[in-house]
Amino acid sequence: MLKNVLAFATLLISASSFANVRLPHVISSNMVLQQQATTKLWGWASPAEKIFITTSWNNKTDSAVATRDANWQLAIQTPAAGGPYTITIKGYNEIVLENVLIGEVWVCSGQSNMEWGYQQGLKSIKDELPTAYNNNIRFFNVPKTTSTYPQDDCNATWSVCDSNSIKTFSAVGYFFGKKLNKDLNVPIGLVNSSWGGTPAEVWTPADAVASNATLKDAAAKLTPAPWWPYLPGYAYNAMLAPLTGHAIAGAIWYQGEGNTGTASTYTALMDTMINAWRKAWNKDLAFYYVQIAPFKYGNKNIGALLREAQTKTMQHPNTGMAVITDLVDDTNDIHPTNKHDVGLRLANQALAKTYHKNGIVYQSPMYKSISVQDGKATISFDFATAGLSAKDKKITELYIAGEDKVFYPAEARIENGQLVVWSKQVKQPVAVRYAFGNTAIGNLFGKDGLPVAPFRTDDWEVDTSKL
Repeated sequence: MLKNVLAFATLLISASSFANVRLPHVISSNMVLQQQATTKLWGWASPAEKIFITTSWNNKTDSAVATRDANWQLAIQTPAAGGPYTITIKGYNEIVLENVLIGEVWVCSGQSNMEWGYQQGLKSIKDELPTAYNNNIRFFNVPKTTSTYPQDDCNATWSVCDSNSIKTFSAVGYFFGKKLNKDLNVPIGLVNSSWGGTPAEVWTPADAVASNATLKDAAAKLTPAPWWPYLPGYAYNAMLAPLTGHAIAGAIWYQGEGNTGTASTYTALMDTMINAWRKAWNKDLAFYYVQIAPFKYGNKNIGALLREAQTKTMQHPNTGMAVITDLVDDTNDIHPTNKHDVGLRLANQALAKTYHKNGIVYQSPMYKSISVQDGKATISFDFATAGLSAKDKKITELYIAGEDKVFYPAEARIENGQLVVWSKQVKQPVAVRYAFGNTAIGNLFGKDGLPVAPFRTDDWEVDTSKL
C-alpha cells in the first residue's frame, strides 16, 4: 500500500514538473497574420519540451524545442490572404487557435488624436455602430503600460470588429482599416498602441535616444506630467516591444503635440524612432503619419515649427504625411473631431505607396522652390500636377518679406501651377510664408482636393515667446 502511494506521489510530482505550453497574447484566436510573410509563433514551455505546430492552410506540422530558458519559437511562412484557419500547438498540453485570418497587419500609434474614438463622443464612430460588424477587420487594443526594459508580452486580446469592440478602438485606426479592407478586399488586423499626451521619446528605445547627444538633451527638457510617461523607451518597452515578433505591413502615427517644445530635434527623433522600429521588426516598415493640426498653443509658432519638422521627415525613405489643416473646426481644441477623413488620407497613402494602387490622390502639394523676378516671388510645388486652386478669391495666410525680415500680408495669383506672390510694401522679396503659424488655416489646395502643406522659404530664427 505504501509503495503504491509513493508511486502515485512520484507520478504527480513528475507531471507537475512539465509546464503547459503558453503563448503571448498577440498569438491567439481571432488574430490576423501578415500575408505572404515570414512571421513567428513563440511562447514558453518546459526546457527541452518539443512543441508541434500544425497550420490548417497547408496541414503541415513543424516543431520547435524549448530552450533551457523555457522559451521556444518557430518561423512560419504565411500564404496569400484568406481564412479563417486554425493553428494547433501541442506539447504536454494542446492549444488550438481558431478563426485566424491571413491579411494585412498595421500598428496604429501616437497620442490622443490616435487614441480617440467612441468614448470621447465622436459622432463618426457612433454612426458606424449599426453596421460595424466586419469579420474581416480585427482589433488588438494594447492597454497603457510602461516598463524600464523591453517586455515579451502585453495583456490584450484580438477581437472581431463589431458594435462593441469598435467602442474602445482608435477612430483613425478603424477608418484607416475599413478603407484598406474595402479597397484591397483582404482581412485587416489593426493594433492600437497609443497614449494621449506622450512625447515621441517614450515610443523610442531608450538606448537609441541616449546614443544621440542632441536627442538626449532634448529628452531631458521634457516636462513630467501626471497623465503620461515622459522617459525614453517606457511605452515602447511595454506596448510595442512585445509585438515585434508579429509580422506587420507598417505603422500609422498621429503624434507631435507633445513635442512642440523641442521641435528643432523632432525630425532627428522621428528618423531615430522609425529606424529603431524597423530594426526591431527586421523590416523596412511603411510609416505614414499625420501632420498636427492648427491649435492655439501658449507659445508663438511652436506648432508651425513642429509641422515643419514633420514635413522634413518625409525625406526619410518609405514614409508619407497626411496634411489636415482643412479638417479643423476649432483651433482652441487640440482634438479635431474629423477622424474619418484623417483615416482615409492615411489609407490613401498606404494604398498608393505600399499597395501600388493607381489613381489614388494621396499627397498634398508641397513647397519645392522659390524664384524672384521684378519684385515678385514665384513658388513652385511638388505633387501639384493637377494644378492649384483657392477656395476664396483671395489666398489667405500668405506673407512675404525682404532682407529686413519683416513680413507683410501678400497678394498672389495662381499661374501655370505656380504661385506668384508680391506686396507693394516689399520691393525686393526674399522669403514667403504660407499658413506658418500655430492656428493658421490656409485656403490653397491642389485641384485634386488636398490642402497645400504649410511652408516657409526661409530659415530665419522664429519667435517662440509666450503669448
